[in-house]
Amino acid sequence: MPQPTTAREHDLVLLGATGFVGALTAEHLALHAPTGTRVALAGRDLDRLRAVRARLPGSARTWPVVVVDVHDRRALDRLAASATAIVTTVGPYARRGLPVVEACAAAGTHYADLTGELGFVRAAIDATDRRARGTGARVVHACGYDSVPSDLGVHLLHRAAEADDAGGLTAVHALVRARGGVSGGTVASMLDELGAVRTDPAARRLHADPYALSPDRAAEPDAPQPRGLAPALVDGRWAAPFVMAPFNSRVVRRSNALTGWAYGRDLTYTEHVDAGRGPRGLAVALAVTAATGLGAAALTLPPVRALASRALPAPGQGPDEATRRAGRFRHRFLARTRDGRTYAARVEAAGDPGYAATAVMLGETGLALALDDATLPDRAGSLTPATGLGDALVDRLRARGFRLDAVRAPVGPG
Repeated sequence: MPQPTTAREHDLVLLGATGFVGALTAEHLALHAPTGTRVALAGRDLDRLRAVRARLPGSARTWPVVVVDVHDRRALDRLAASATAIVTTVGPYARRGLPVVEACAAAGTHYADLTGELGFVRAAIDATDRRARGTGARVVHACGYDSVPSDLGVHLLHRAAEADDAGGLTAVHALVRARGGVSGGTVASMLDELGAVRTDPAARRLHADPYALSPDRAAEPDAPQPRGLAPALVDGRWAAPFVMAPFNSRVVRRSNALTGWAYGRDLTYTEHVDAGRGPRGLAVALAVTAATGLGAAALTLPPVRALASRALPAPGQGPDEATRRAGRFRHRFLARTRDGRTYAARVEAAGDPGYAATAVMLGETGLALALDDATLPDRAGSLTPATGLGDALVDRLRARGFRLDAVRAPVGPG
């Protein structure tokens, strides 16, 4: 398989360094990139790039800055040709993302983003997968809270069951607890996606398909996937719909398909919010279910979307430092294998999941793509965190204080 050249000016370029998550990622890289790593900060505003750089510690204050507009294809081609890997926080990706992916795929440059936009990922796969496989570029979408915990959790379950020769996974339930804030970039992406679903029949069909990101839709099993839209009882705990589950579940299913359905040909995967036990847990599950359903329905209406865009944070804004430090997340996975054995996995970390923890996930993804070629999975093309990074990212996140593990469990999912 062709490999991207390493004889380039930069090991890693952070595109969108002046945005909210971009600046947090720049800080993480400044603190944790190995000495000698050639990092550049890129964006469209020179003064803002210099201001971000000036706030960084140590030698990061000498990192080069590159002015580039994502709508300038020639500039993007030059940027891609200068780097081993590019990570981008420039969204909404449906508006601004595809030219960056195309430039990286053409140049054999590894790429990562933070997208949770189903329509964008499908479009990027269709436009660039074949080219990236030919040039050796690893194009890895969803490298933040969407969808690293979900994708690596199932990856760890698969590895544990495989080591025990336990047969493929047949069912995985994820129970999620998370605390954090919201940024303007997330709001903009969410509103764009909901608007597309409301106005575009093709987008509605895509969002209705549980295998929307499959590399081979015709080869997927006919068995329906549970949608997780109602309260459920999982392992004795009440569970409510999780707003990120529709996207995360499709990423997990793409990982399964990209590995030749190694996780399990008939795997079902669901995610829920962990609402707790007993009557109180049921009450919380019912309340979350109602709020999620009503909120999603309301946001399909143009007046409500307009009001939300004014009331919620604007692009470039996000939770303050105290909120980011107080945040945390925990994903607990329960799995059953074909031979009836059960496994449990955990992915958790301190820090606001969408911002503090996401900056770690994206930063370590970028470093892995730039520096860990020998230990990454031998794949190119449009990939997922599990299939493009796998154990290399697991190890990097563990080194940054994340807890990721999977073990044989005495009790299976309810």
